[in-house]
Order: sequence, then C-alpha cells, then structure tokens
Amino acid sequence: MSTILTIVAPIFALIALGFAAARWKWISPAGFRGLNDFVYWLATPALLFAGGIAAEEGSAGGVVAAFFGAAIPLFLLAVALGRRLFALPLAEASLFALGATFGNTVMLGIPVVMAAYGQAGLSLLLGIIALHSILLLPLATVLVEIGRAGRARVGWVARATAAALLRNPIVMAVLAALMVRAVGLPVPEAVLRLCQMLGAATPPVALFCLGASLAGVAAAGAALREAAAAVAVKMAAMPALAWGLALLFGLGALETAVAVTAAALPTGANPFILAKRYRLGEQRAGAAVLAATVVSVGVLGALLVHFRALLGGG
Repeated sequence: MSTILTIVAPIFALIALGFAAARWKWISPAGFRGLNDFVYWLATPALLFAGGIAAEEGSAGGVVAAFFGAAIPLFLLAVALGRRLFALPLAEASLFALGATFGNTVMLGIPVVMAAYGQAGLSLLLGIIALHSILLLPLATVLVEIGRAGRARVGWVARATAAALLRNPIVMAVLAALMVRAVGLPVPEAVLRLCQMLGAATPPVALFCLGASLAGVAAAGAALREAAAAVAVKMAAMPALAWGLALLFGLGALETAVAVTAAALPTGANPFILAKRYRLGEQRAGAAVLAATVVSVGVLGALLVHFRALLGGG
C-alpha cells in the first residue's frame, strides 16, 4: 500500500497545483488552452510513438483478451447507460463511456505493475498499452463524430469520421509506431530521444490542466452523479469482468494479476483531453479522473496484496 500511496501522492499534488493556478488566476484561461493543445498535439503523440517503438515482443495474448474482453463490452454498455440513465446525446454518452473504461495504463499502470510484478509483468502490460489507444480512442471518436453529425447521410458521416481519425494525432502516433515496427524501419536515436523528452511532459501537464478544469466542478451536481456512475463501471465492473475472463481463459497467476490490475487502474487523462478538444462533458471527465484516482488507492492496494501473496511476493 505504501508503494501505491507514493505513486498517487504526486498525482494529487499536480491536480491541486492546477486547481490553485486556475482558482487564483496564476495562469489565464488562454494559457491553459495552450497547455491543453501542447498535450494533445505534441506530448501525448510523442509518448505513444516512443512507447510503441520501444515495446518488447511478448506472449500477452491472453492478458490482452481478458482486458479488452472486459473493456469493449463495458464501453458499449456505458454508452447505453449514458443515453438511458442520464439522457446524454450520443457524442456525450460516448465520452462518458470512454471515461468508464479508459484506464491510466501509462502514467500509473507502468510504475504500479513494475513495482508489484517486475519486468515480466511490465512486458505483459505493454501488450495492453499497444492496443489501448488504437481500440478505445477510435471507437469513442467514431461515435462522437456520428453524434455530432446528427441526421447527416451515412456516406457523409463515414467521410467525416475517417477525416477526424486521420486528424487525431494520438491515433496516428500509435499507428505510425506499429507501421515502423512492422516494416523494420530504423528510427534515429535522436528522434526517439526527442519523442521521449516530449512524452515525459504528458503526465504532469495533463494532470495540471485537469486540476484547472476541476476548479468549478463542485457546483456541477449532474456531472458528479454521472462521474460516480463512470467510476463504478471503471473501478468495480471492469476489474471483476476481466478477472472472470482470466479464469475462463485459464490464464496463469501472473497473467491474471496483470490483466486485473490493468483493468482496475483509474480513468486516464485521455478522456479528459478528448472532452476538452470537443468541449463536451469536461467537468464530468475531470471529476471521473479525480474520483477514480481516489478510489483506486483502496482497490489497487487490495488487489496488489492479494496477487503478490498468490505469486509468493509477500
């Protein structure tokens, strides 16, 4: 538990700094918009590209199947939940569903899995990270674009969706890394170093901007109720379903531990970043990230105690 607290404490500190900077006007709203643009267009794509190039090959098929076997059905269920329970338009319901299923696999997942399960666990987690943005972000983007298109013709919607995906720097960065690896193109060390330097800015800047968005979230009762529902799906339903699938697939102890731990990671920054880009449900997305991070202290702590004992790690 001390390891989890050590990891989570700086996250809260960065959120609090962003909150204070917005509340006391240390940085202007235009300044925060610039920081958000930097995270979306430069830092996050660089992080994903460098990570995709550096990822090691591994036998993570069962872990990936258990994780996404839980994430994708729950994403679709959360879209329906947002539409029916909260009467959200399709675009907002899709972002609500992303917040209920898109975990913090990089900023929190890597240090947690590495500390708990070592390099072997990290290699399995990279299989999830490699597909995380490729599957969930485009799925959410397609539904958001369809929702924003309204009653437009199917052909127009398809073209608009394809154009939006091609303009999405996060999706394109992951696809570019996969293509480079597939054809075996060498990437100059200087390019990788540049991407790593840019990517290193993603977690702190995104969390700083998240704190700024939370400056007014306390007054948004509806947003908090929706965020609570998203957190319930993310922190309870998703790890439970991933655990059940791991048992169904007959995964080993380490594979099960990584799949369930990854599923129990709190909501990541990308749903918040995407909500900021579309200017839809920003307070809901921010509240979900903060609340899920708070809840994850107890959830992850319990899971790590259980799985480390199962693996003989104490």
